[in-house]
Amino acid sequence: MVAAYRRRIVDTELAERMSAAGAVVIEGPRACGKTVTAEQVARTDYRFDVDEGAQALVSAAPEVLFDAPTPILFDEWQLAPKVWNLVRREVDDRSPLHGQFVLTGSATPRDDVARHTGAGRMSFMRMRPMSLFETGHSTGEVSLSALFDGDLPPTKDPGLTVPQLMERIVVGGWPGLLDADVTTAQRWVRDYLATIVADVQRLDGRRLPDRLRRLLVALGRSVGTDTTLKALAADVGGRDGPIDRETAGAYHEALARLMVVDDVPAWAPHMRSTTPLRTSATRFLADPSLGVGALSTGPDQLLRDLNAAGFHFEALVVRDLRVYTQRLEGRLAHWRDNNGHEVDIIVTLGDGRWAALEVKMNPDHVDQAAASLLRFIDKVDLTKTGQPAFLGVVTTRSAAYRRPDGVCCLPVATLGP
Repeated sequence: MVAAYRRRIVDTELAERMSAAGAVVIEGPRACGKTVTAEQVARTDYRFDVDEGAQALVSAAPEVLFDAPTPILFDEWQLAPKVWNLVRREVDDRSPLHGQFVLTGSATPRDDVARHTGAGRMSFMRMRPMSLFETGHSTGEVSLSALFDGDLPPTKDPGLTVPQLMERIVVGGWPGLLDADVTTAQRWVRDYLATIVADVQRLDGRRLPDRLRRLLVALGRSVGTDTTLKALAADVGGRDGPIDRETAGAYHEALARLMVVDDVPAWAPHMRSTTPLRTSATRFLADPSLGVGALSTGPDQLLRDLNAAGFHFEALVVRDLRVYTQRLEGRLAHWRDNNGHEVDIIVTLGDGRWAALEVKMNPDHVDQAAASLLRFIDKVDLTKTGQPAFLGVVTTRSAAYRRPDGVCCLPVATLGP
């Protein structure tokens, strides 16, 4: 029996994009659910990763592919890159019809002058692994959209314990692991990382698999930090000495093309002081399970090292906030000055509203985090940035409420879109 489709937050966004553009391109890492989500709206689908006949038709008889009921899905289109320009031309020919085609891809091709940008014809949508709300592990009582409107309904402790959260970090948000136990999930993630190494080899055969595996381990150790490429190069080189910084950058770029790395850039607002700001990105992977998987770390090891667990908990929060903010045209950033003062997450919406969030796995650290947020606000030139919509601390076991100082306490298992 085929499992029932689990609704995704991007479903509504996909429908909106299809009503406004001739084609929608869904991009995201392998196994995040792009194909199944696209199949919910497609009437015809061609899967280029398994259908060699469809690949051959792209060059030999493309009219056969397009003479089919729409919307037509071209899955893993980058394996038959000529289809890109064919779709673009078909969109032009069928204008002003919308929602004709859906293209999904888990790798961003290198720039190709023969491939038209698709501007004005194609709408691009990013897809990520599932959030806690989508997997059923968050109540969603605290809507991020409502928080930006000033609404925070008080809630009870959602009841998701720290050990259970450690399991969610290890299992991740992969649709194929919705009912999996930890052991099964760990094996699946190991295989996933091996597939990623093979994918990089396929995209660029010059990359050495041992170095790629060591880079994934290095990135797992660097989750939630602003580790530089130079430091990653030293980690990848190991006892043989650091590899060249440019080589490390090329390896990192290859993983970025597969959308496995998902770094958070620095935020550079107008400040009241002249203290220099750090401009390096914070390292994250597409899902928290990849970081712990690269390190061969399970829930028990995380519980024995709560300091390290805190970084992977932050990775889970970052993944979920990215999912929740996407329909609001939101983007995430971090802030850090040269005096060591930092804010984990700055969320900025498409309409310019913004909020600042600290992530603390231990609820006992909420007071400290709230004080840090208030000090941060004193440093920002609010005449230029505007007042933040809210300040919040995302944590584990707690109720959701607004503190007397105005800072919101936000259990991760209450958050939703």
